[in-house]
Amino acid sequence: MFGRRRGMETAGSAGSQTSATLTLPHTACLLTCRVLDTVHQPLRQAEFEVTDPIGRRIVGGQTDPYGGFTAAVPAGEYRLTVTAEGYAPFHGATLVGDPAQPGTREIVLDAVEPPLLPQPGHWELDPAHSSIGFSARHIGFARINGRFNTFAGAVRIADRMEDSSMRVIIDAASIDTGLRMRDDHLRSADFLDAARHPTVEFYSERFIHRSGSRWSVAGALTLHGVSRSVTLDTQYLGLGTGLEGEPRAACRSTAALNREDFTLNWQSILAHGVAAIGSSVDVELDMQVVHKA
Repeated sequence: MFGRRRGMETAGSAGSQTSATLTLPHTACLLTCRVLDTVHQPLRQAEFEVTDPIGRRIVGGQTDPYGGFTAAVPAGEYRLTVTAEGYAPFHGATLVGDPAQPGTREIVLDAVEPPLLPQPGHWELDPAHSSIGFSARHIGFARINGRFNTFAGAVRIADRMEDSSMRVIIDAASIDTGLRMRDDHLRSADFLDAARHPTVEFYSERFIHRSGSRWSVAGALTLHGVSRSVTLDTQYLGLGTGLEGEPRAACRSTAALNREDFTLNWQSILAHGVAAIGSSVDVELDMQVVHKA
Protein backbone atom coordinates (compact mmCIF):
# COMPACT_ATOMS: atom_id res chain seq x y z
CA MET A 1 0.00 0.00 0.00
CA PHE A 2 1.23 3.45 -0.81
CA GLY A 3 -0.57 5.61 1.77
CA ARG A 4 -0.80 6.63 5.41
CA ARG A 5 -2.13 4.27 8.07
CA ARG A 6 -2.06 4.17 11.85
CA GLY A 7 -2.79 0.47 12.21
CA MET A 8 -2.40 -2.81 10.32
CA GLU A 9 -4.58 -5.93 10.47
CA THR A 10 -2.94 -9.34 10.55
CA ALA A 11 -4.51 -12.77 10.19
CA GLY A 12 -4.59 -14.85 13.35
CA SER A 13 -5.02 -18.58 13.90
CA ALA A 14 -8.27 -20.41 13.03
CA GLY A 15 -9.38 -17.56 10.79
CA SER A 16 -9.57 -15.03 13.64
CA GLN A 17 -8.26 -11.50 13.23
CA THR A 18 -6.32 -9.34 15.61
CA SER A 19 -5.47 -5.67 15.33
CA ALA A 20 -1.98 -4.34 15.97
CA THR A 21 -1.42 -0.63 16.28
CA LEU A 22 1.63 0.87 14.61
CA THR A 23 2.27 4.41 15.77
CA LEU A 24 3.80 6.52 13.02
CA PRO A 25 4.81 10.17 12.81
CA HIS A 26 2.22 12.24 10.98
CA THR A 27 4.65 12.63 8.05
CA ALA A 28 5.13 8.88 7.58
CA CYS A 29 3.47 6.70 4.95
CA LEU A 30 3.53 2.93 4.51
CA LEU A 31 5.02 1.39 1.40
CA THR A 32 3.77 -2.18 1.08
CA CYS A 33 4.65 -4.65 -1.68
CA ARG A 34 4.30 -8.35 -2.35
CA VAL A 35 6.82 -10.17 -4.56
CA LEU A 36 5.61 -13.15 -6.62
CA ASP A 37 7.10 -15.60 -9.10
CA THR A 38 5.74 -16.27 -12.59
CA VAL A 39 3.01 -18.60 -11.27
CA HIS A 40 2.07 -16.03 -8.60
CA GLN A 41 3.62 -17.85 -5.67
CA PRO A 42 5.28 -15.68 -3.01
CA LEU A 43 9.05 -15.26 -3.18
CA ARG A 44 10.53 -15.31 0.31
CA GLN A 45 13.94 -13.76 1.05
CA ALA A 46 13.92 -11.68 -2.12
CA GLU A 47 16.14 -8.63 -1.64
CA PHE A 48 14.54 -5.19 -1.89
CA GLU A 49 15.99 -1.68 -1.76
CA VAL A 50 14.24 1.68 -1.74
CA THR A 51 16.23 4.74 -2.86
CA ASP A 52 15.38 8.40 -3.29
CA PRO A 53 15.48 10.14 -6.72
CA ILE A 54 19.23 10.85 -6.43
CA GLY A 55 20.12 7.27 -5.51
CA ARG A 56 20.49 7.47 -1.73
CA ARG A 57 19.44 4.27 0.05
CA ILE A 58 16.40 4.80 2.26
CA VAL A 59 15.60 1.25 3.39
CA GLY A 60 16.24 -2.32 2.34
CA GLY A 61 15.93 -5.91 3.44
CA GLN A 62 14.32 -9.24 2.55
CA THR A 63 10.73 -10.27 1.90
CA ASP A 64 8.89 -12.29 4.54
CA PRO A 65 7.63 -15.92 4.09
CA TYR A 66 4.64 -14.56 2.18
CA GLY A 67 6.75 -12.52 -0.21
CA GLY A 68 5.86 -9.23 1.41
CA PHE A 69 7.61 -6.23 2.88
CA THR A 70 6.43 -2.99 4.48
CA ALA A 71 8.45 0.16 5.10
CA ALA A 72 7.51 3.48 6.69
CA VAL A 73 8.87 6.41 4.66
CA PRO A 74 7.98 10.07 4.12
CA ALA A 75 5.57 10.77 1.26
CA GLY A 76 7.36 11.26 -2.03
CA GLU A 77 8.85 9.63 -5.10
CA TYR A 78 11.15 6.62 -4.76
CA ARG A 79 12.97 4.01 -6.81
CA LEU A 80 12.36 0.37 -5.91
CA THR A 81 14.69 -2.51 -6.77
CA VAL A 82 13.83 -6.16 -6.12
CA THR A 83 16.18 -9.08 -6.82
CA ALA A 84 15.98 -12.83 -6.22
CA GLU A 85 18.26 -15.68 -7.22
CA GLY A 86 17.15 -17.16 -10.54
CA TYR A 87 14.93 -14.21 -11.48
CA ALA A 88 15.35 -11.06 -13.54
CA PRO A 89 15.65 -7.97 -11.28
CA PHE A 90 12.84 -5.44 -11.02
CA HIS A 91 13.53 -1.69 -11.17
CA GLY A 92 10.70 0.82 -10.97
CA ALA A 93 9.54 4.17 -9.68
CA THR A 94 6.74 4.61 -7.16
CA LEU A 95 4.95 7.57 -5.61
CA VAL A 96 4.31 6.97 -1.90
CA GLY A 97 1.37 8.75 -0.31
CA ASP A 98 -0.65 9.10 -3.53
CA PRO A 99 -4.35 8.37 -2.75
CA ALA A 100 -4.77 7.22 -6.37
CA GLN A 101 -2.59 4.16 -5.62
CA PRO A 102 -4.51 2.26 -2.91
CA GLY A 103 -3.89 -1.35 -1.94
CA THR A 104 -0.84 -3.58 -1.94
CA ARG A 105 1.35 -3.51 -5.00
CA GLU A 106 2.30 -6.87 -6.48
CA ILE A 107 5.58 -7.32 -8.31
CA VAL A 108 6.00 -10.41 -10.49
CA LEU A 109 9.60 -11.42 -11.22
CA ASP A 110 10.39 -13.26 -14.45
CA ALA A 111 12.48 -16.43 -14.16
CA VAL A 112 15.80 -16.51 -16.01
CA GLU A 113 17.66 -19.54 -17.28
CA PRO A 114 20.74 -20.42 -15.20
CA PRO A 115 24.07 -20.26 -17.05
CA LEU A 116 25.17 -23.36 -18.96
CA LEU A 117 27.28 -25.74 -16.90
CA PRO A 118 30.80 -26.76 -17.98
CA GLN A 119 31.10 -29.88 -20.08
CA PRO A 120 32.31 -33.05 -18.34
CA GLY A 121 36.05 -33.56 -18.20
CA HIS A 122 39.24 -32.22 -16.65
CA TRP A 123 39.50 -28.48 -15.99
CA GLU A 124 42.58 -26.76 -14.58
CA LEU A 125 42.72 -23.63 -12.48
CA ASP A 126 44.28 -20.65 -14.28
CA PRO A 127 46.31 -18.78 -11.60
CA ALA A 128 46.91 -15.83 -13.93
CA HIS A 129 43.17 -15.10 -14.00
CA SER A 130 42.25 -16.22 -10.47
CA SER A 131 42.78 -14.94 -6.96
CA ILE A 132 42.60 -16.26 -3.39
CA GLY A 133 42.16 -13.48 -0.86
CA PHE A 134 41.29 -13.09 2.80
CA SER A 135 40.60 -10.44 5.41
CA ALA A 136 40.71 -10.38 9.21
CA ARG A 137 39.75 -7.89 11.89
CA HIS A 138 42.61 -5.79 13.29
CA ILE A 139 42.53 -4.08 16.73
CA GLY A 140 38.79 -4.54 16.95
CA PHE A 141 37.56 -2.39 14.05
CA ALA A 142 39.93 -2.14 11.06
CA ARG A 143 40.45 -4.95 8.54
CA ILE A 144 43.69 -6.30 7.11
CA ASN A 145 43.43 -7.72 3.59
CA GLY A 146 45.78 -10.23 2.04
CA ARG A 147 46.15 -12.90 -0.61
CA PHE A 148 48.13 -15.97 -1.60
CA ASN A 149 50.21 -15.43 -4.72
CA THR A 150 51.04 -19.05 -5.61
CA PHE A 151 48.46 -21.81 -5.97
CA ALA A 152 47.27 -24.54 -8.34
CA GLY A 153 44.15 -26.62 -8.71
CA ALA A 154 41.90 -28.75 -10.87
CA VAL A 155 38.22 -29.60 -11.18
CA ARG A 156 36.79 -32.86 -12.52
CA ILE A 157 33.37 -32.15 -13.97
CA ALA A 158 31.20 -35.29 -13.90
CA ASP A 159 28.25 -36.11 -16.16
CA ARG A 160 26.10 -35.14 -13.20
CA MET A 161 27.45 -31.85 -11.82
CA GLU A 162 26.73 -32.87 -8.23
CA ASP A 163 29.21 -35.76 -8.62
CA SER A 164 32.11 -33.47 -9.55
CA SER A 165 35.25 -32.91 -7.47
CA MET A 166 37.95 -30.28 -7.04
CA ARG A 167 41.30 -29.81 -5.39
CA VAL A 168 43.23 -26.60 -4.69
CA ILE A 169 46.79 -26.47 -3.32
CA ILE A 170 48.17 -23.18 -1.96
CA ASP A 171 51.80 -22.32 -1.19
CA ALA A 172 51.56 -21.11 2.42
CA ALA A 173 54.76 -19.07 2.11
CA SER A 174 53.23 -17.01 -0.70
CA ILE A 175 51.02 -15.10 1.75
CA ASP A 176 51.05 -11.38 0.94
CA THR A 177 49.47 -8.57 2.97
CA GLY A 178 51.64 -5.83 1.50
CA LEU A 179 53.91 -5.53 4.57
CA ARG A 180 57.04 -7.69 4.71
CA MET A 181 57.40 -7.72 8.52
CA ARG A 182 53.80 -8.83 8.95
CA ASP A 183 54.09 -11.46 6.19
CA ASP A 184 57.22 -12.91 7.81
CA HIS A 185 55.32 -13.17 11.09
CA LEU A 186 52.39 -14.91 9.37
CA ARG A 187 54.81 -17.44 7.83
CA SER A 188 56.41 -18.13 11.21
CA ALA A 189 55.52 -20.79 13.79
CA ASP A 190 53.16 -18.29 15.45
CA PHE A 191 50.77 -18.64 12.51
CA LEU A 192 51.06 -20.75 9.34
CA ASP A 193 54.40 -22.34 10.27
CA ALA A 194 55.14 -22.59 6.55
CA ALA A 195 58.43 -24.42 7.13
CA ARG A 196 56.58 -27.40 8.68
CA HIS A 197 53.30 -27.03 6.78
CA PRO A 198 54.25 -25.70 3.34
CA THR A 199 50.81 -26.09 1.73
CA VAL A 200 47.19 -25.27 2.41
CA GLU A 201 44.85 -27.73 0.65
CA PHE A 202 41.13 -27.93 -0.08
CA TYR A 203 39.48 -31.05 -1.49
CA SER A 204 35.79 -31.55 -2.29
CA GLU A 205 33.59 -34.28 -3.72
CA ARG A 206 30.25 -32.61 -2.87
CA PHE A 207 28.77 -30.03 -5.22
CA ILE A 208 25.30 -29.07 -3.95
CA HIS A 209 22.96 -27.05 -6.15
CA ARG A 210 21.04 -24.48 -4.09
CA SER A 211 19.16 -22.45 -6.70
CA GLY A 212 19.83 -20.67 -9.99
CA SER A 213 23.58 -20.08 -10.21
CA ARG A 214 24.17 -20.70 -6.48
CA TRP A 215 26.05 -23.79 -5.31
CA SER A 216 27.62 -25.08 -2.11
CA VAL A 217 30.97 -26.83 -2.46
CA ALA A 218 31.57 -28.92 0.67
CA GLY A 219 34.96 -30.39 1.44
CA ALA A 220 37.95 -30.62 3.75
CA LEU A 221 40.41 -27.77 4.30
CA THR A 222 43.85 -28.71 5.61
CA LEU A 223 45.61 -25.72 7.18
CA HIS A 224 48.48 -25.68 9.65
CA GLY A 225 48.39 -29.49 9.63
CA VAL A 226 44.73 -29.58 10.77
CA SER A 227 41.80 -30.69 8.59
CA ARG A 228 38.30 -29.32 9.07
CA SER A 229 35.05 -29.47 7.09
CA VAL A 230 34.46 -26.25 5.16
CA THR A 231 31.67 -25.27 2.78
CA LEU A 232 32.25 -22.69 0.06
CA ASP A 233 29.27 -20.49 -0.78
CA THR A 234 29.69 -20.38 -4.55
CA GLN A 235 28.20 -18.35 -7.38
CA TYR A 236 28.75 -19.94 -10.78
CA LEU A 237 29.42 -17.17 -13.30
CA GLY A 238 29.14 -19.16 -16.53
CA LEU A 239 31.18 -20.14 -19.58
CA GLY A 240 33.43 -18.12 -21.86
CA THR A 241 36.14 -18.44 -24.48
CA GLY A 242 39.75 -17.33 -24.02
CA LEU A 243 41.97 -15.45 -26.47
CA GLU A 244 43.19 -18.72 -27.98
CA GLY A 245 39.71 -20.20 -28.27
CA GLU A 246 39.98 -22.32 -25.14
CA PRO A 247 36.77 -22.99 -23.16
CA ARG A 248 36.74 -21.31 -19.74
CA ALA A 249 34.40 -21.34 -16.76
CA ALA A 250 34.36 -19.03 -13.75
CA CYS A 251 32.97 -18.88 -10.23
CA ARG A 252 33.25 -16.80 -7.07
CA SER A 253 33.34 -18.47 -3.64
CA THR A 254 33.34 -17.22 -0.06
CA ALA A 255 33.76 -18.83 3.35
CA ALA A 256 34.18 -17.69 6.96
CA LEU A 257 36.84 -19.53 8.97
CA ASN A 258 37.74 -19.49 12.64
CA ARG A 259 41.53 -19.56 12.75
CA GLU A 260 41.50 -21.19 16.19
CA ASP A 261 39.83 -24.25 14.62
CA PHE A 262 43.17 -24.78 12.85
CA THR A 263 45.24 -24.15 16.03
CA LEU A 264 46.28 -20.70 14.81
CA ASN A 265 46.06 -19.43 18.38
CA TRP A 266 48.64 -16.65 18.55
CA GLN A 267 47.18 -13.51 20.07
CA SER A 268 48.28 -10.22 21.56
CA ILE A 269 45.93 -8.31 23.83
CA LEU A 270 46.09 -4.53 23.58
CA ALA A 271 44.93 -1.91 26.06
CA HIS A 272 41.37 -2.28 27.40
CA GLY A 273 41.40 -5.99 26.52
CA VAL A 274 41.14 -5.50 22.75
CA ALA A 275 42.58 -8.37 20.69
CA ALA A 276 45.16 -7.38 18.07
CA ILE A 277 43.76 -9.90 15.57
CA GLY A 278 40.23 -11.25 15.37
CA SER A 279 39.45 -14.96 15.35
CA SER A 280 37.27 -14.86 12.20
CA VAL A 281 38.88 -14.84 8.76
CA ASP A 282 36.82 -14.17 5.63
CA VAL A 283 38.07 -15.96 2.51
CA GLU A 284 37.16 -15.08 -1.07
CA LEU A 285 38.11 -17.02 -4.21
CA ASP A 286 37.69 -15.75 -7.77
CA MET A 287 38.45 -18.70 -10.03
CA GLN A 288 38.75 -19.35 -13.74
CA VAL A 289 39.26 -22.90 -14.97
CA VAL A 290 40.33 -24.01 -18.46
CA HIS A 291 39.11 -27.19 -20.12
CA LYS A 292 41.98 -29.64 -20.82
CA ALA A 293 40.38 -32.97 -21.72
